[in-house]
Amino acid sequence: MKKINYIEDFQTWQSNFEFFIPIKVRFSETDMFGHLNNTVPFIYFEQVRIELLKSLSFMEEWNQIDSHVIPVVADLQCDYIQQVFFDEEIKVYIKIHKIGQSSVDLHYMGKKLNDSICFTGRGTLVKLNKLTGKGEKWTEHEMNTLERQMKNVARI
Repeated sequence: MKKINYIEDFQTWQSNFEFFIPIKVRFSETDMFGHLNNTVPFIYFEQVRIELLKSLSFMEEWNQIDSHVIPVVADLQCDYIQQVFFDEEIKVYIKIHKIGQSSVDLHYMGKKLNDSICFTGRGTLVKLNKLTGKGEKWTEHEMNTLERQMKNVARI
């Protein structure tokens, strides 16, 4: 497997994922050769990221009309390991890699049903204040929730 700069030990890295969503590749997500279009994993990253944030109860608060904070993706990258085709079923995983003052570094992994990895990724999500346009520190409750999620996965 090729060297990926955000992964030190691939086996350990891979074993620390727990949260995932199942996805079946739609025809509209493929190119004329039936391959998954190279932009689509970013959509899958968004889907699994939103589901993780919902499971942590962050989206509930952030979706309130009077909320002054929003989650913003500051950067995102994908490394393609193997081809994915129309109608294949994959699992897209996400885990918290590192927690900052107002950000979180997330890692992603796409796996086929035979457990072979088809893509990996990473990105930074920032809790942004809509009024100031600047990062807003995690509350104590949010920080505890993120840390608990990260520790629970690291124990697996």
